[in-house]
Amino acid sequence: MTTARAFVIGHPIGHSRSPLMHGYWIAQAGLDATYDRRDVAPEALADFFAEFRANRWIGCNVTIPHKLAVMEEVDVVQDVARAMGSVNCIWWEGETLVGGNTDATGFLSYLDICHPGWHKGARRALVLGAGGAARAAAYGLRERGLAVDLCNRTAARARALASHLGAGITGHGNDALPDLMAEADILVNTTSLGMTGQPPLDLDIAPLKPTAIVNDVVYAPLETPLLKAAKARGLRTVDGLGMLIYQGVEGFRSWFGITPDVTPDLRRILEDDIEGKSR
Repeated sequence: MTTARAFVIGHPIGHSRSPLMHGYWIAQAGLDATYDRRDVAPEALADFFAEFRANRWIGCNVTIPHKLAVMEEVDVVQDVARAMGSVNCIWWEGETLVGGNTDATGFLSYLDICHPGWHKGARRALVLGAGGAARAAAYGLRERGLAVDLCNRTAARARALASHLGAGITGHGNDALPDLMAEADILVNTTSLGMTGQPPLDLDIAPLKPTAIVNDVVYAPLETPLLKAAKARGLRTVDGLGMLIYQGVEGFRSWFGITPDVTPDLRRILEDDIEGKSR
């Protein structure tokens, strides 16, 4: 029997923890399978998918900068991925190559685990950024019934994304942040600010309600300056590692038909890797 092969593709791709996570699940399930990184430059995307189809590889995850471009390389784009304008997971259904998006599900799954019932009574969400993670967070939060304000340094980008995502989502520039924070029941940072090697997120969270949740999708470091500031104020927090793990659960199931276990051991392995590389 041929070894099943899956990948994560991006450019660059060396930072991805997905091989560590999926490798753990493959070993736990005793599968004859591999999961590897592939650095695919934009101009090489079509060649990669020609090779993918020729070898009938089982699937792949997709990260920056390919989440939009891969829509042209699959046979079917699922409605959720089409609505979000982003594909992060590809798998076969029979002879059909399908592109979907598991980011919103991963985002919401971990939020639910950290703070069960968090959305009861919640009305507004504030999402910082206008990239792929912002699409997932905004889409997911709206699905839970919240009005969503997108804020970005370039207001036009936030407005363009809000227009794409549709009703219930509005775009703003960062000048609107103090007023929007005062109304927010959940604040989500989807920018790279605060990530190891990036500038800090310069944000005064004083206007937030004492009942607000602060969610940072950055997971390196595990506790970002934003999360530290939120904890110092006694606010509920959500780190970024859970979103990575739970979006991965959905991808693994689509390839292998198995729902992998999210164990403390897996989380420890990922945390040790992140902390080791953050030093």
